[in-house]
Amino acid sequence: MKLVIQIPCYNEQECLPLTLESLPRQVDGFDEVEWLVIDDGSTDDTVQVATRHCAHVVSHTHNKGLAQAFMTGLEACLRLGADVIINTDADNQYDATCIPDLVRPILEGKADIVVGARPIEHIQHFSVVKKMLQKLGSFVVRMASGTQIPDAPSGFRAISREAALRTNVFSDYTYTLETIIQAGQKNMAICSVPVRVNKDLRPSRLVKSVFMYVCRSLITIIRIFVVYRPFYFCAAVGALLFIPGIFLGIRFLYHYFTSDTAGHVQSLILSSVLLGMGFQTWVMAFIADALAVNRKLSEEMQYIKRKNSYEKMNA
Repeated sequence: MKLVIQIPCYNEQECLPLTLESLPRQVDGFDEVEWLVIDDGSTDDTVQVATRHCAHVVSHTHNKGLAQAFMTGLEACLRLGADVIINTDADNQYDATCIPDLVRPILEGKADIVVGARPIEHIQHFSVVKKMLQKLGSFVVRMASGTQIPDAPSGFRAISREAALRTNVFSDYTYTLETIIQAGQKNMAICSVPVRVNKDLRPSRLVKSVFMYVCRSLITIIRIFVVYRPFYFCAAVGALLFIPGIFLGIRFLYHYFTSDTAGHVQSLILSSVLLGMGFQTWVMAFIADALAVNRKLSEEMQYIKRKNSYEKMNA
């Protein structure tokens, strides 16, 4: 059994040495433990630091963002023959001594993905607003994914080989929310374990603006929900249009049969427009559902291709 610990990095020469020095070289249940640094177009000495600490390195020629760095890491870990992959941050936010707890559910066959839940309420450098947003974001992700993950934005997570082979990230911003929703929609076994955090070394580079973070996170949640539940999304939108159209139509008919219709033609026009738009959206729901079937077939073909390719590579 091989464990590979991956660390996406962008200009992390200051924090990376401490992060790497805290990582284990031996973990119960694994014969090998290796480290992988994903250099996301760094312009400082991140690569040199990683090399000095005997870590594998894969590099982007330019900065592609955290989500793409995460996926590059997964692909590299699979090429290295990883049975389990740990993802952690380069700023040493997460306590590396929690890694055995993080991988245990996978080793016991109870989970495909394990997310480390931080003690949000007790993290002093998190503002009140950020703590509230963390809770709200996690609640929305739980509703969208059908999972029970209390700390959805946590980047400290363990991923089994099978889960990594089936994972796709479409966002160029962050992978944290999307992968949980995707896992829930694909019926992967996902759970959470409590983890500890270390002292804050630097401000978050992902959350530069709370407002923008919220907006981009909501867009990610909606988009991935549309991708994996297109019928329900389009049907819900169609209902929001069709139902008011029915009420406006009933309102017009009521006035038509009980009083003068003058002044109520607008209700008839608006009702016709809403009913037409609602019906068209329902038709789109069935078309989107048919396309979703093709997407599932494509993902299954991709999974088989990945699996065969990496099995030959690691044979």
